[in-house]
Amino acid sequence: MKQLVLGVILLIGIAIGAYFLLSPSPEILEQDQTPPIQNTPTTQNNENENTNASTSTDETSQNDGETLIGSSVEERPIIAYHYGEGETEILFIGGIHGGYSWNTTLVAYELMEYLEENEENIPENLRVTVVPVLNPDGLNKVLGTTERFSPSSVPSDETTRITGRFNAQNVDLNRNFDCDWQSSGTWQNRTVSGGSKAFSEPESQALRDYVIEQKPKAVVAWYSAAGGVFSSNCHNGILPETKALTDEFAKASGYKAYENFDFYSITGDMVNWLAKNGTPAISVLLTNHQDIEWSKNKAGVEAILEYYAE
Repeated sequence: MKQLVLGVILLIGIAIGAYFLLSPSPEILEQDQTPPIQNTPTTQNNENENTNASTSTDETSQNDGETLIGSSVEERPIIAYHYGEGETEILFIGGIHGGYSWNTTLVAYELMEYLEENEENIPENLRVTVVPVLNPDGLNKVLGTTERFSPSSVPSDETTRITGRFNAQNVDLNRNFDCDWQSSGTWQNRTVSGGSKAFSEPESQALRDYVIEQKPKAVVAWYSAAGGVFSSNCHNGILPETKALTDEFAKASGYKAYENFDFYSITGDMVNWLAKNGTPAISVLLTNHQDIEWSKNKAGVEAILEYYAE
């Protein structure tokens, strides 16, 4: 009987040992229960790539140094370049008449170079913004570029240059703003298109939207050619700040100051629209269509920055 009991116990011990010997360890069980690793679906990879591309585009559209404010009829970029880190913005504009008044673009590019090389001259409270080419299609039509160019590359034929005054829809952008707008405007003794309505053109829309959003303290726009500084006004009188701007720029530059442009009737004018909306603005007309008169304009710009410095 004793031997039988010992035999049973021995058999039970062998069975238990075999169970533990043949059973998988807890670690092996845990690994077996882990789902197999799956490759990331292709669609998810594409979503990640699209997100990165969107971020990159946003950074291109607006960063600390420049803002893409819009595009022309032919989808050329209209860019605003920024200098200084202050909260008060002073806006300078060139090239509204493209390849016809090409020297207004060059004086704006000259200002950009000056600001890049003399950042210490920008008052701490100011942010200086330059839009060198408001009509890139008109400039490209005459010069074949919207980047900085040499005066020697400008065609001598005046008829060719005149075609570059207008945008790609043959609209005079300085007749497309909302102050006395008319579909047909006047330029010297010619009739020009003011567009189908005020702000019908993407170029004028771009500037309008930027000004409404950013609310610059003052605006200086370059034109050619008459040689003078002209105050803006849209039937509401010259703003006191505009009068001060006119006098400051004229005194420093040596250009003659004018209360308004009255050589012929103007409709849809950009700076007059700015005045209508309460933004102090002046037109600086270069003396001719060839020279940028940088020393005079540099002095005028410095006077404006000093005027707004705190």
